[in-house]
Amino acid sequence: QVQLVESGGGLVQPGGSLRLSCLTSGITFSRYALNWYRQAPGKERELVAGIRGPGGSTNYADSVKGRFTISRDNVKNTVDLQMNSLKPEDTAVYYCNAFKRDGAQWNYWGQGTQVTVSS
Repeated sequence: QVQLVESGGGLVQPGGSLRLSCLTSGITFSRYALNWYRQAPGKERELVAGIRGPGGSTNYADSVKGRFTISRDNVKNTVDLQMNSLKPEDTAVYYCNAFKRDGAQWNYWGQGTQVTVSS
């Protein structure tokens, strides 16, 4: 059974930092691209950051470049999102995603964790 479990969300003031973590199980972790998405109220889910296989490349939404950093631990099977200089517009539910395409497509989601940036 595949599970992705996020943690680390919460309430933070503008300019503050949070670190999200996603613990995965039930997948061959090293073969998956790992992503963080977010969805704000009334908006579509958007890709925030992604990281490819072991030592792979990263990509970020323009809105978070220079502030967020995605990383993966291929021993602990976790993917983290370090979020600095948070802004109110970063408020959303953040979702962990694991994706692989090898003929078939494999796409798994966590349950989400709320991040609220407010004074």
